[in-house]
Amino acid sequence: MGQRIRDPLHDLVEFDTDNSELESVLWRVIQTRPFQRLRRVKQLGFSDLVFPGAAHSRFAHSVGVFHTARRLMQVIRRDVHPTEESKVTQALAAALVHDLGHGPFSHAFESVGARLGLKMTDHEHVSDVLVRNGEVADALRALGSGFPDDVADIISGRGESNIYRAVVSSQFDADRLDYMRRDRLMTGTQHAGIDFE
Repeated sequence: MGQRIRDPLHDLVEFDTDNSELESVLWRVIQTRPFQRLRRVKQLGFSDLVFPGAAHSRFAHSVGVFHTARRLMQVIRRDVHPTEESKVTQALAAALVHDLGHGPFSHAFESVGARLGLKMTDHEHVSDVLVRNGEVADALRALGSGFPDDVADIISGRGESNIYRAVVSSQFDADRLDYMRRDRLMTGTQHAGIDFE
């Protein structure tokens, strides 16, 4: 059966921990302290002062990005032959952990940190550190000793551009496809509707 998370946007997000080594490892990543911390990081910073429903977290968004990326990879598997499964695996892991480095109040926190010259407020830098070292890296190493570095390289934009990386970072990536729909749902606004199907 595996594990499930009930999500307001995607309904059930399932992790096949019984039959998929990748999804079993990613479920362990979700249990780490750095990932669980995302439950307390607001996706839209102070926006809930104006939109009371916009109190959703980076945790929910990150799970949603993984779910969206997995759906996009199904299309790639169907239409791209032969599929490079190692790149699929790396990209799906990167989709899940891409926002690990966000601090309190999300991008508002980064603006203050930039003015003060605080490197550890740059979410991309902190994500890189958390994916390469510590609990998250330890969990990801179950997929290979260099796997955490491969995932961090995708998040930071290092390496070759390809369709797998585009699912994680491009003008029409899983991140954007999740937050556009999630933020619209949680704020109750009617702009930027996307018919994902």
